[in-house]
Amino acid sequence: MKNDTHPSDLAFLKMHGLGNDFVIIDSRGRAAVTTPALARALGDRHRGVGFDQLAEIRDAQDADFQLDFWNSDGSRAGACGNATRCVCDLVMRETGQNRIRLTTTRGTLFAQRGTDGLVSVNLGTPQLDWADIPLARAMPTLNLPLPGDPAGIGMGNPHCVFFVPDADAVALTTEGPRFEVDPLFLQKTNVEFASVIGPDHLRMRVWERGAGVTLACGTGACAVAVAAHLRGLTGRKVRLDLDGGTLEIDWREDGVWMTGPVAYVFNGVLTSEFLAAHI
Repeated sequence: MKNDTHPSDLAFLKMHGLGNDFVIIDSRGRAAVTTPALARALGDRHRGVGFDQLAEIRDAQDADFQLDFWNSDGSRAGACGNATRCVCDLVMRETGQNRIRLTTTRGTLFAQRGTDGLVSVNLGTPQLDWADIPLARAMPTLNLPLPGDPAGIGMGNPHCVFFVPDADAVALTTEGPRFEVDPLFLQKTNVEFASVIGPDHLRMRVWERGAGVTLACGTGACAVAVAAHLRGLTGRKVRLDLDGGTLEIDWREDGVWMTGPVAYVFNGVLTSEFLAAHI
C-alpha cells in the first residue's frame, strides 16, 4: 500500500482480525507521521475513522519492515498481535512471500502463511518475571495478590488474566477498567477473563488498555493460553473463542504462535484539512 497521493493527503487502509480493527498507515520510504493527536483523532469513531489500534509500517534495516502501534486514546502500544497478522498478510500479498520477518518494540518476529491461507505470527517468548511485565514490586506472577487471583503475563505488553466459571457473565465494562489502572501495573494493563469450555478450548473476553472492550486481542489470547497451561488447565496448544471469532494459539519452544483470519475493509485518504487540524 504505497502512498502515491499528494503530499498534503495521507493514504490509509482499514483491516480487522476477528473484529479487532485497525487503521494501517504505510510510511516506508519516508518519516513516521503518527502523533498522539493524530492517533486520537483517527481513533474517534464519530469524527475520524475509528479503530482499536493504529499500525504504522516503517522501513527496517534487518527485517522486511518495522511496525509501530498506537491505541485509540493516543497512547503507544508495545504489541498488537492481530494487527501484526493483518500487516503481514498485506506485505506477503505485496511481495509474494509466504514467510517474512518484522521488528517491533517486542524485537524480531516471524510470520507465515499456512496452506489454509491463514496467517500465523510468532509473538515471542512470554514474559513471566515481575520486572518484565512490569509490576510495581517483586512477586510470583502466576498468582497476583489481587481479588480473583489473576495471573500476570507479558507479551510485549502487560496482561492480567482471570480464570472464571463463565466469561460471558463478567461485567467487563466495570471490571476491565478497574484492573487496567491498578497500581500494581506500572504501565497499566490489558485485562482478560477466560473460562474452560472443553479440553484445550477456552472462552475469552478482553478489556484493552487505551482502547476498552474489543472483539478480540491477539496478545491477550496468547497471554491467556500461557497462563492456562502454567496453571494446568490446558496443554500448550489451545483454541480460544473470542467475541469476534476464534484464534489458535500454540506455545512452542521458539515462542507463542497465533493463527487466525484477516479481513480487508477499505482504502481511504485523509484530507489535508483533517491532517492540518490534528498533526
